[in-house]
Amino acid sequence: MGKKMKHKKWSRWIWGLIIIILVGIGGFYGHKVYRESHPKLLTNTQIKSNLGVHLSNKLISEQDNLEKKYSQAEKDNSYTTDNMFVKTNPYKTSPLTALAIFHTDEAAKVSYTVVGKSSGTSITNSTNKNTKKHRINVVGLYANTANKVEFTITYKDGRVEKKTVEMQTQPLPKALADVNINVKMADKKQMAIGQNGLTVFTRTTKEPFAIDADGQIRWFSTEYNQHIFKTLKNGHLLILRKQDNSKLVYNDLVETNYLGKIYRNYQFSNKTSSTENLKAKNKSDGETTAIHHDVIELPNGNLLATVSDGSKFIEDTMVEINRKTGKVARVIDFKRIFPMDTYAQYDATKRSDGKVDWLHQNAINYDKKDNSIIISSRHQDLIMKFNYKTMQPVWILSGRDKTDWPKKWQKHALSYAKGTTINGGQHDARVIAGSQKDGQETISFYDNNYAVSYGDKKTSGKYSAGRELKIDLKTMTAKEVRSYGQALGEANFTDRIGSNRQLDNGNSLIDFGYLNAKNGDASNIIEVTRDGYQVFNVELSNLQSKGYVYRSYRINIS
Repeated sequence: MGKKMKHKKWSRWIWGLIIIILVGIGGFYGHKVYRESHPKLLTNTQIKSNLGVHLSNKLISEQDNLEKKYSQAEKDNSYTTDNMFVKTNPYKTSPLTALAIFHTDEAAKVSYTVVGKSSGTSITNSTNKNTKKHRINVVGLYANTANKVEFTITYKDGRVEKKTVEMQTQPLPKALADVNINVKMADKKQMAIGQNGLTVFTRTTKEPFAIDADGQIRWFSTEYNQHIFKTLKNGHLLILRKQDNSKLVYNDLVETNYLGKIYRNYQFSNKTSSTENLKAKNKSDGETTAIHHDVIELPNGNLLATVSDGSKFIEDTMVEINRKTGKVARVIDFKRIFPMDTYAQYDATKRSDGKVDWLHQNAINYDKKDNSIIISSRHQDLIMKFNYKTMQPVWILSGRDKTDWPKKWQKHALSYAKGTTINGGQHDARVIAGSQKDGQETISFYDNNYAVSYGDKKTSGKYSAGRELKIDLKTMTAKEVRSYGQALGEANFTDRIGSNRQLDNGNSLIDFGYLNAKNGDASNIIEVTRDGYQVFNVELSNLQSKGYVYRSYRINIS
């Protein structure tokens, strides 16, 4: 009996040990699964540290000697209407501009016209103040041309003096000269070009440039620019660039003007930079960026930028940057806003570097009517409006089933009205200013029609389109009211990038940015009327690696 009892005890002990081991193993793997499905998020302090945003004086200091020279010219009374100080490319980065400085004995207003080569291509700008000292930024010169620039000086007593000054420019650099610009259609009377409208192209990399209705390049920067190109309320530009073109990281956000003068430089650390080009074969193609898609100016003057936080999750964070100090005033981590499974279990796209690009936020738009922001998420096939103060949803436009959203969000999910296509991989979403009325508002966006997670898989890849949808907040429906691109078919399908902007006269400017899906070596920009008639059609090709048009704008250049 004693031996049997001992045997039973040993058996129980062994089985107990086995159970403990199995429980331990199960617990280990269970904890591993839990840990992977419940990733630890970075704190706001960690994100700020990773971004390392600060104001830098380096680029401004480099232009000090030039600025001193121009300040001395302003003090020199020998520069008059008959003897103007004229310097083309005054800040060494904008060859088709000039700075003109002169004095008048009496206070006067000044306007200038760069004489165009055909009707509708002259560029005219004017000053608003009567003054005796005149510092005029001339924009819109032709390359390799003795440009005729006509100045009109209007004195307070009504006298008018006219002067014509010749401004010689250099040829275009080879990379831009080699770009094929094929204007297929240009109805200048129906185009929204106003007095000095140019079509501006900001590219995924390479030099941004602008053309007139004839397809002539009338402005460009020698500084490589990636994605960000915005006009600020003060008339300055906001551009994302590198320290110099030979570097690989776009981490300098600069406030500048068309002449290239820099006013502020917000510099970012390299820690959070990432790339879309994971298959880069050449070192020069391995560029990364700290701000990946968009920046906007808020009503308080601060800047709101799309960034990555430095974790394995990318392109899912925004930061508000104090315009004056350069410090991060607010962090918005969408992982703390969206349901956890949206990012922790995301598998619709894969990256060879192990990063998780679950949101891929490619646009921000601020709606002052209700203090809200609109975002576009390519990888969720999602456009969403949030109250900016609380970051609570206002509405959700997505092919994702309503019941898949958290219960508290389901009431904000819009239904697609009959005949309205589900958006896929879209870009450049925005509320059209002035469209808000009686609980309705109209949004515009570029619908790549490329289903990533919840887009329309039946039509995905067959066409892309610039679209407008009317959002009815009473019925929580979205109805298509305007679309252009479907008839162009697969020839104008783009699986990435693109833009759609309503112009001042109601026309739309649509950028089919990444044609020829294998390499995106061409872009097609089309302006269409409300009735869907083309009034401008330009195709750009031979754009160089990563030189395709990310977004296109029609800007009254000044």
